[in-house]
Amino acid sequence: MVLGGPADEALGKAEGRDGAMDSALSALYDQGGDGDGEKSSRRSAGLSGSAPKVARWLGDIREYFPSTVVQVMQQDAIERLDLTRLLLEPEMLSAVEPDVHLVGTLLSLNRVMPDQTKDAARQVVRTVVEQLEKRIEQKTRAAVTGALNRAARINRPRHADIDWNRTIQANLKHYQAEHRTVIPERLIGYGRRTSAVQRDVVLCVDQSGSMAASVVFSGVFAAVLASMKSLRTSLVVFDTSVVDLTEQLKDPVEVLFGTQLGGGTDINRAIAYSQQLITRPRDSIFVLISDLYEGGVRDQMLRRVAEMTAAGVQVVVLLALSDEGAPAYDHENAAALAALGVPAFACTPDAFPDLMAAAIERRDLKAFAERFADERKAGGVL
Repeated sequence: MVLGGPADEALGKAEGRDGAMDSALSALYDQGGDGDGEKSSRRSAGLSGSAPKVARWLGDIREYFPSTVVQVMQQDAIERLDLTRLLLEPEMLSAVEPDVHLVGTLLSLNRVMPDQTKDAARQVVRTVVEQLEKRIEQKTRAAVTGALNRAARINRPRHADIDWNRTIQANLKHYQAEHRTVIPERLIGYGRRTSAVQRDVVLCVDQSGSMAASVVFSGVFAAVLASMKSLRTSLVVFDTSVVDLTEQLKDPVEVLFGTQLGGGTDINRAIAYSQQLITRPRDSIFVLISDLYEGGVRDQMLRRVAEMTAAGVQVVVLLALSDEGAPAYDHENAAALAALGVPAFACTPDAFPDLMAAAIERRDLKAFAERFADERKAGGVL
């Protein structure tokens, strides 16, 4: 199977289950020809845009390959064989393996999707959303809650509430060499938990076509954050226009169907709208998720970011929020933001809770970005 059709004559044709797997691979990957510019006729069963044939093929690959491989093959089929239009048929959607990229494709078809397909599409999206919530919700709640508790420090704590690491750091100048100890003049403790809103979070998400996976993850994260009473979470999506989806955050599926992938990009307009939502700058976190290809007024965009940081807003710029590596992005705008003290970097969903914790505690996000990049390189991701 690895060597493909040209090896059949020398090694023999695969049979049985191996033969069926070989046929499934051939139908997708042998469509380009035999390597000499001639279209292959021996092994290529082909999918040929036939809905029944594609549905059978989707069933076959789910039987023969693990789900991670199935997802890759589905995405390749959509891209290589232009099968996007077949996803508008309900019977097709019942055969696919749901994943983030498929959801992105469905969202991009939202405007042209016929009514009889929308229920099936929503079920696919809901399945993926539930999978993502299981993956991220617990870690996000734990990271954000811990960061809020650490950020709400008090200077006259009870013994059980003393943050010894911070207390020692704050009192190192009072180290007594002869006693080999620190005598603290000021105690720093964790604040008591409160039901009041402690931070305002504004997620501003670019919904241009290249940001599909980021839009899906952002919508789910926004719904999780909105469910936490200690945060006031807003979700804004944009292309050349701006849409506020905050009222829909109780249902992330509705949030995702409220987006519309594709179109141009006006980051400046989106930031201008988001500024209106920020009423407590020093208690606010603004997260811009965009590849930074600006179709609006660049100078105004940068000026607005500078205004927010000067007012005390913790500004975070993510080039992507997805499992993939660093995307294509506008390097000039990323460098301009870095000059303002706002690093721009890609972030995986698994690292996003820790990023939010760092932002809540007002830690150095440049150091966080550099450490995260080093960890990804060490893991062979980039």
